[in-house]
Amino acid sequence: MSVITLLTDFGHRDAFVGTMKGVILGICPEARIVDLSHGIAPQGIDEGAFILRTAYPYFPDGTVHVAVVDPGVGGERRALIVETPRYRFVGPDNGVFAHVFARDTVNRVVSVTETRFMLPRVSNTFHGRDVFAPVAAHLALGRAISDFGTGIDDYRTGSITEPSVHGSGIAGHVLHIDHYGNIITDISESLFLDTTREKRFQIKLAGLSLDRVNASYDEAADGTALAILDSAGLLEIAVNGGSAADLLRATPGDRVDVVVKP
Repeated sequence: MSVITLLTDFGHRDAFVGTMKGVILGICPEARIVDLSHGIAPQGIDEGAFILRTAYPYFPDGTVHVAVVDPGVGGERRALIVETPRYRFVGPDNGVFAHVFARDTVNRVVSVTETRFMLPRVSNTFHGRDVFAPVAAHLALGRAISDFGTGIDDYRTGSITEPSVHGSGIAGHVLHIDHYGNIITDISESLFLDTTREKRFQIKLAGLSLDRVNASYDEAADGTALAILDSAGLLEIAVNGGSAADLLRATPGDRVDVVVKP
């Protein structure tokens, strides 16, 4: 049974998500459709790219991942299929697959041009329904990626921040603010541990300084800030029972420093 995941900035107030599912099921009735998230901030390409990163590796081989965060809908941006050794990704050529391109092996990328795999009438405002949903459904039925168009190598890889290591530690960035107000950084667990092993350190952000990493949120007192290595394998700054983002007024892109003491 084919699995298709959906990630969008559509929310749940309108029928956009349900309509996409209807199109998929009309073409591939046996598909199992999984909602990754529809709460991405409107036009939040970077946020969508990060949320996709945290989820897609946990699905079975052959899953088709559809990501529709598409402020350029109806314009000149292309529709893509991205193939990796385990998955196919369907969505706009706007950087929403930035973390896939940066962290996975990409076998090929196809620009979708074959209209026979789209709905008969393609609107200017809802390619999730008219292009991406039917393309995903046909992929799930076993269509070869080459049937949908020609391979390209000038697709937009997007941009993601990367931490840098220097003599006194790590210079990183806020990558994402989650639903709880936890501050997710781009500093990986492995980089953090390799840099701080058997050394004293301070994690600094917006006037906050932390000198330890907790094993759980409740190791800190209620309302107290803490650092933790999270489920995505990234350094996170949180507040037990509260919002670190509100406390520190943090936003994606803010600098986070790990200062290693001699």
